[in-house]
Amino acid sequence: MNVKPTIVRLTQEALDRIEQVAGPNQRAAFIREAVDNELDRREGQSENPVQTGGDDEKNQ
Repeated sequence: MNVKPTIVRLTQEALDRIEQVAGPNQRAAFIREAVDNELDRREGQSENPVQTGGDDEKNQ
């Protein structure tokens, strides 16, 4: 896996929660997975914009 170190500042509470959910020594893997999942979610939203049925079609 080709990864680069990045500094991310998180609260102690967030770090404790990550360790509770992911387990000891799994922080980096958890954060990588969370970032990948969020990127996939956001990229999927931009490819499929919500159709609101508003006045946009009338103005084109």
